[in-house]
Amino acid sequence: MSRQSTNHVLLIRPTRFYSNEQTAETNLYQHSSQGKDKDEILNDALTEFHDFEQLLKRNQILVTTLAGQKDCPDNIYPNWVLTFENKTMNLFSMLAENRRLEKSESHISFLNQTYKTTIDYSDFEKDSVFLEGTSSMVLDRANKVAYMGLSPRSNEELAQQWSKDCGFELMVFETKSHLEEPIYHTDIIMCVGTEIVIISPDSIQSQYQSKIIGRLNKHHQVLEISEDQVLDFCGNCLEVRDTDDNLKLVMSTAAFKSYSIRQKRTLLKYYTKIIHSNLECIEKYGGGSARCMMMELF
Repeated sequence: MSRQSTNHVLLIRPTRFYSNEQTAETNLYQHSSQGKDKDEILNDALTEFHDFEQLLKRNQILVTTLAGQKDCPDNIYPNWVLTFENKTMNLFSMLAENRRLEKSESHISFLNQTYKTTIDYSDFEKDSVFLEGTSSMVLDRANKVAYMGLSPRSNEELAQQWSKDCGFELMVFETKSHLEEPIYHTDIIMCVGTEIVIISPDSIQSQYQSKIIGRLNKHHQVLEISEDQVLDFCGNCLEVRDTDDNLKLVMSTAAFKSYSIRQKRTLLKYYTKIIHSNLECIEKYGGGSARCMMMELF
């Protein structure tokens, strides 16, 4: 059986960072950086990035860090690639044109030293068909189930093709944000761990809720979070292992503060530690949080 989590993550240190105008229409969680000094925003983001990187290392998580590209304001979120324990990897199609540039030859070549590319969906970008990897689909690797909320960035037909090719069962549903619009990425509202799942049922359209929660209950305890907690990125977490094989949960400080004492007690039944770092600038202008920043290296 495949492991749910790994002890090694990839981070991309941004060369540019600001609110990406090409993603603003679909990402309701990012705030405009118009009128703000981009160098100041980048410096704040780099400080948060450095602190996050060092925190992971202090907690015995293996970290590989690569430098981002100049024309990629969302390069800090490497969700265009997915790796597997059998040392293969998949590349995905990205909606924003400047996000497609994140799939640089240098980064792909670096990963290909360890992982063989078996699927590359980049050509689907020409047909405006998008599936944005680890953010579009939240994977239950151990039980081979992929959960996906439909959005302009998450195409059902392409996800069905991926699931068939990779031997996963696909669970598709519709989402609704605080503004009653589809949520751009599934990993904003849910996190699947080895034994526990964090999810916001109220962020799922009512006709899908019982089916999705019922499927999750087969193998996991389900910890429910509210729509308000989604705004604090409580769903954007990632289970990791340290080098001693202890399970830990990574999130932002905003998410950690938003969790109730009771919810934290529940999480600590399954994790030796909750690791959290201040990502205020990255969350505000990027519209993504801790999970979005980490690509798992299996």
